[in-house]
Amino acid sequence: MTSAAPTEPLWQPDEDRIASAAVTRFQAWAAEHHGAPAEGGYPALHRWSVEELDTFWRAVAEWFDVRFSTPYARVLGDRSMPGADWFPGATLNYAEHALRAAADRPHDTALLHVDETHEPVPITWAELRRQVGSLAAELRALGVRPGDRVSGYLPNVPQAVVALLATAAVGGVWTSCAPDFGARSVLDRFQQVEPVVLFTVDGYRYGGKEHDRRETVAELRAELPTLRAVVHIPLLGTGTPDGALLWDDLVAGDAEPVFEQVPFSHPLWVLYSSGTTGLPKAIVQSQGGILVEHLKQLGLHCDLGPGDVFFWYTSTGWMMWNFLVSGLLTGTTVVLYDGSPGFPDTAAQWRVAERTRATLYGTSAAYVMACAKAGVHPGRDFDLSAVKCVATTGSPLPPDGFRWLHDEVREDLWIASVSGGTDVCSCFAGAVPTLPVHIGELQAAGLGTDLQAWDPSGKPVVGEVGELVVTNPMPSMPIHFWNDPDGSRYRESYFEMFPGVWRHGDWITISDHGSVVIHGRSDSTLNRQGVRMGSADIYEAVERLPEIRESLVIGLEEPDGGYWMPLFVHLAEGATLDGDLIDRIKRTIRAELSPRHVPDEIIEVPGVPHTLTGKRIEVPVKRLLQGTPLDKAVNPGSVDNLDLLRFYASLAEARRA
Repeated sequence: MTSAAPTEPLWQPDEDRIASAAVTRFQAWAAEHHGAPAEGGYPALHRWSVEELDTFWRAVAEWFDVRFSTPYARVLGDRSMPGADWFPGATLNYAEHALRAAADRPHDTALLHVDETHEPVPITWAELRRQVGSLAAELRALGVRPGDRVSGYLPNVPQAVVALLATAAVGGVWTSCAPDFGARSVLDRFQQVEPVVLFTVDGYRYGGKEHDRRETVAELRAELPTLRAVVHIPLLGTGTPDGALLWDDLVAGDAEPVFEQVPFSHPLWVLYSSGTTGLPKAIVQSQGGILVEHLKQLGLHCDLGPGDVFFWYTSTGWMMWNFLVSGLLTGTTVVLYDGSPGFPDTAAQWRVAERTRATLYGTSAAYVMACAKAGVHPGRDFDLSAVKCVATTGSPLPPDGFRWLHDEVREDLWIASVSGGTDVCSCFAGAVPTLPVHIGELQAAGLGTDLQAWDPSGKPVVGEVGELVVTNPMPSMPIHFWNDPDGSRYRESYFEMFPGVWRHGDWITISDHGSVVIHGRSDSTLNRQGVRMGSADIYEAVERLPEIRESLVIGLEEPDGGYWMPLFVHLAEGATLDGDLIDRIKRTIRAELSPRHVPDEIIEVPGVPHTLTGKRIEVPVKRLLQGTPLDKAVNPGSVDNLDLLRFYASLAEARRA
């Protein structure tokens, strides 16, 4: 791929929007106080932020008035990766910052809780602070001390936010799973970190139905011997199990929150990788690192502040939930939607955006494309006048997705396709309110993030596909993995290919105008006759055809030196994989992508397997096709439908027969 002149932008912020954006005001202030470039807009600011990394992060901490109860000796004590030492000597508390708006705006809305009735229920800053103070006092009474792990088996409800903030207030380490995870999946995660408290629900509502989880909770209690307390939240109205504490009793008090002042690098939470090929990695991020990274990302890149309403469709098992909760750091009202993304119809999320008056609405690229295929007309059918930005993540937003949002929501719409990862609980590239939006492109790399595309020899390339690398440390990079005492698993995950440089495992192109295109995971790259292509490019082209509900493409190096590339297609209802459709699929790929990447076979399948957070499973299917037994190819607890993988395993057996 060679660099080309940028096409006309799909969207361009006007002068008023640029002038009023927080990042514009930050740049002017940083120019006056810290030597940042006053001219040159975002590209100049970004260049300065990576060249003067220490000064940039000092400026972020000052701009957002981060409260260090003990001052830091310097910004970056050690900048090596892994092992960067941020703000050594400093102490602070994440939860204290998340609740700061309660002092000035106690009666404003902090949280809006929405279930499948789509009727928002507000919780004020004062009430949120009161509940956190009460629960934190009860956790201390239960013996929870700094460093102890506290777990939640919870849907996206206010109780989950209160439990996270109370845990952070006492210096505990939060970790959560969504209640649609089965017992084995949860235990694969929680048993690694040995929690002392478990917050649970009796069940949840999804798709108009009640899902009882009491048996799963009983299994979790039996298999987590470190638990000192279990807290019951009766969302379905059932009685409190024997030996459990009732949520309402723990948040009935009126104790003033006490915020444990912890070192900058003190653990805040544990997130988990998808764990498709083994136990999920238990990724530990720090109170201070998340605090400053999320202030930068939400306050500058997402342009959120008091008066904004932040809605992102997510579950507590995905890093985007943690990112969503951090909207509180900027004084923003956070929307917690607990329910199916498509109930009672495909337009459900747009209805929630309308009823909450969301100013930033985040969703998945898959949902956008599902709306396009279902003929949803959000701009016509809903009042979305409050929405300034629609953001997407989870997978690359195809060009057709950009066009659909522009045409069907509003022409003056900031579309922010963003890309990052659980590993940093943030974005490497994406939203910039002062830059134009080009179809199919992420606007730019994030501030303080030296994002580059490297060829296999470690040489930076522009306008060509390369490995996504980050050449300087970010504060939210993991401080370590749990149960990885010598750090070997951490190093192998990111630093093996290019020592000292973070290699994320995505194929990207950085354009000559600074935008970023994501091509998919590099560990499932399609390499035909030396021409590499990401699977996301295939999906974008193929799934534009109305007959294709979803697809999965695998590139298989064969023992005889050959290369087999099947395309698996899950058809829309009523569609048939006949000669005409096969021909159109091949013609589409040949014309839009590359003749080399026309699949060798097109195979109809009953579905495409996903991780529990909704990402297509490519590498385990590749392993199955290479002859790896199912129990060795995938961690069964990490997938949404094990029967689908058995189908692919049987295909592999038939092919080898």
